[in-house]
Amino acid sequence: MLEQLNQIDQNIFFFINKGLSNDFFDWLMPLLRNRYFWTPLYLFMAVFFVRNYGKQGWLILIFMALTFGFTDYFSSSVLKPSFERLRPCNDPVLKADVNARIACGTGFSFPSSHAANHFSLAFFLITVFYSKWKPIMMLTLLWAFSISFAQMYVGVHYPGDITFGAIVGGMIGYIIGTILLHLDAFKGWKPGN
Repeated sequence: MLEQLNQIDQNIFFFINKGLSNDFFDWLMPLLRNRYFWTPLYLFMAVFFVRNYGKQGWLILIFMALTFGFTDYFSSSVLKPSFERLRPCNDPVLKADVNARIACGTGFSFPSSHAANHFSLAFFLITVFYSKWKPIMMLTLLWAFSISFAQMYVGVHYPGDITFGAIVGGMIGYIIGTILLHLDAFKGWKPGN
């Protein structure tokens, strides 16, 4: 059973990594998974939250940082060493067939920390803002999915890595967002104001 799941994972990976190859994706996907590409968005969110929500905005930023930090630590330092799955671009059996569009890296593959981190932030923002601004769900999930998809396209993660990372990250983001909303400072929270 595990071997069949692994084969399905590899087949989907190669469909994305090789089957969807095109010049536009070759240019776009390395950008989407690059942390510096999103810096203007992070700066905008920081300024927006503080300007519009004051003390609550600062708490949102602090809890976002906690969400990211905890998720990154848990996925990179706890889960990856436990599973020790090689990245597709480092797997001696597969790497000759992988279109590696970035440097492969030396870390393990399962779960994807990029997926875990970005889905945790997406679910955190959904938990905090969805009651007053419904588009947050579509926008943040599209953002997290595009980064995660790019990880497969450039050759560093399998779909299973992404899926598990998204699930773990989503749960962490939801839990930390819920904790934030239960603080006294968020009683009567109205993010639409």
